[in-house]
Amino acid sequence: MKVYLDNGATTRVDDRVVNAMLPYFTDKYGNASSLHSKGQEAKMALDESREIIAKRIGARFDEIIFTSGGTESDNLALKGIAYVNGKGHIITSKIEHSAILKSCEVLEKEGFKVTYLNVDKEGFVDLEQLKNSITRDTILVSIMHVNNEIGVIQDIAGIGKICKEKNILFHTDAVQSFCKVPIDVRRINVDLISLSAHKLHGPKGIGALYIKKSTQQKLKKIMDGGSHEFNLRAGTENIPGIVGFATAVRSFSNREIAHITRLRDKLIDGILKLPNVKLNGSREKRVCNNVNVSFKYIEGESLGGYLDAKGICSSSGSACTSRELKPSHVLTALGLDAVESQGSLRLTLGKFTTEKEIDYVLEVLPKIVEKLRRMSPLK
Repeated sequence: MKVYLDNGATTRVDDRVVNAMLPYFTDKYGNASSLHSKGQEAKMALDESREIIAKRIGARFDEIIFTSGGTESDNLALKGIAYVNGKGHIITSKIEHSAILKSCEVLEKEGFKVTYLNVDKEGFVDLEQLKNSITRDTILVSIMHVNNEIGVIQDIAGIGKICKEKNILFHTDAVQSFCKVPIDVRRINVDLISLSAHKLHGPKGIGALYIKKSTQQKLKKIMDGGSHEFNLRAGTENIPGIVGFATAVRSFSNREIAHITRLRDKLIDGILKLPNVKLNGSREKRVCNNVNVSFKYIEGESLGGYLDAKGICSSSGSACTSRELKPSHVLTALGLDAVESQGSLRLTLGKFTTEKEIDYVLEVLPKIVEKLRRMSPLK
């Protein structure tokens, strides 16, 4: 049996998404900036797709800017705001995605100051620490909605409230939460939101950045060229990808969220029956598809290798840092030591995950854990 439980890295593209995209490769292939009929056909698809994605978060049509994915959206948000100001202070957390952390490293080298907030043992930002970190030079707060490794859901409404009171822009990376956790931009004070298609059974290479209308004049575009995307992101629009993105959004329903949540809970309950294992991150405030556990006396990469040999695809953390040998910066921030971090396993579900697959994992995993512990020099 083949079981794919690495949906936090990427997902299988929904057949409905593929079918919606195909005509825009072979028949409706015009450039959306062209004035002839083929171009206007593409422009219509662009507009309809933008409306679908905007509606999902309660945004205006002209507040959705299409990008190549979550990484570009994060870069545009941070650097776009920073470069308009020229100098200033940014607040983020120690458990952000590498697209945020490395952007902050670049900005620090260019003279910007960055504060990296701690998180508690479950992975949550302390709102009092956030409030106390704000200075008169603070220009932006960037805290992710759902963490890509441990799946915890931050209180973005609470963070947004603080930012609004202090008149500071707030960005959140919602790549892992979009369509899985409700977002209504009219009810929370969020100025910029990074989105991506391939975490929700859409195509790779397409994402978006929500930019509040009143914030758009406070952002400098970082891709120079034509006046595409309301003159905020130059480059010919990826119409097949955009159509696929919108179809994936439209196809991700509450029924599927309930299905994923039930299987996630079954998986967590089954794994926690094993001795010397702990769940990383909050159980209550957790995105529907994430399971992250640490096994004592086991090296996570070895566990992943044995699982793969049994047809089970898993990960020990973020796919973006999977080739790095150092402990996860997320688990380290939670207070886990190097041995605990190296013994971690991330299993992430999707809407195509079945109960039979979860049963198979719960049958195979305990045997592998027992075998590795017998071999382990860590005991």
